[in-house]
Amino acid sequence: MEPLTASVIVTLAFTKIFEKTIEKFTESALSQMDELRKRIWDKFRGNVKVETALKATEKGSKKDLDTVAAYLQVLMHEEPDFAEEIRTLAKEIKVGQKQNNSNMTQNNSDNAKGWQTKVNAGTAYIGEVTVHQSSSNS
Repeated sequence: MEPLTASVIVTLAFTKIFEKTIEKFTESALSQMDELRKRIWDKFRGNVKVETALKATEKGSKKDLDTVAAYLQVLMHEEPDFAEEIRTLAKEIKVGQKQNNSNMTQNNSDNAKGWQTKVNAGTAYIGEVTVHQSSSNS
């Protein structure tokens, strides 16, 4: 499991907004996302800068998601008990992420090459393909 940094925690809290495929989470995990988002909101209530970023994040702003993560990182450092509380909730959400355990079958009868892969995250390099990626974010 990846480290539960402020960025990962904020991303989990706002997954329903940014992910089109929330069905890969259990109902319990989706409910816990709401709770995590509520706890973050409650902790920053009264801080106009963070509230503004939270509102923009809820409208789909990834830039503001990063801003919230930065504020949360500082808060987690200053308040270790709160940090542990939200890390525990984030762990429960990660546990509620459904795994793709489907089988894959391939039959090649003509000596052709064939590749199969399942990718949960990151970039898959499949077969004899060269992938060129720019470093800019779209």
